[in-house]
Amino acid sequence: METRSFNQTGEMMRRGRVEVICGSMFSGKTEELIRRMKRAQFAHQKVEIFKPAIDTRYSDEEVVSHEGNSIMSTPVDNAEAILLLADDIEVVGIDEAQFFGDNIVEVCNELARRGVRVIVAGLDLDFRGIPFGPMPRLLAIADDVRKVHAICPRCGALAYVSHRLIADERQVVLGEKQEYEPLCRVCYERALSGGS
Repeated sequence: METRSFNQTGEMMRRGRVEVICGSMFSGKTEELIRRMKRAQFAHQKVEIFKPAIDTRYSDEEVVSHEGNSIMSTPVDNAEAILLLADDIEVVGIDEAQFFGDNIVEVCNELARRGVRVIVAGLDLDFRGIPFGPMPRLLAIADDVRKVHAICPRCGALAYVSHRLIADERQVVLGEKQEYEPLCRVCYERALSGGS
């Protein structure tokens, strides 16, 4: 049975938490983030969603899923801006968390300490299959983790990683289906070895 906490004036205190949605590209991470945020809006909660300012693939001011669903967002240059802009917000959404620095972990923890429900979506692995930026630490501090999967277009198994189709060794290359494909572990290993 859940116990309720009250502050000194007798108001019920919210319990903060961190929820992380992770997986490869095209797995539905942003779709799930949008779904959870819209449910919170429907429940008349005060919500705000943030995304890295560098992510302008579909829109400058909206978070947009590959399926075309969208929700208004606030683009920010760094994680600290989220703390400043999330005052009096009950549910904070953060898309493409892998593009923020390690301080996104402290920002999420601080918001949860304030009683905010924080919903974070991001790639857990980069195109080389290496844990991406702050995502491992976010997964470690999360109250709830949901790993979603795309389908490998080569064999139909669950995808494991976002395989880059273009020759570019930079870790961050924003792209779509022309630049990336979600592959299962076996097909990814074959692709790396030059097989089809």
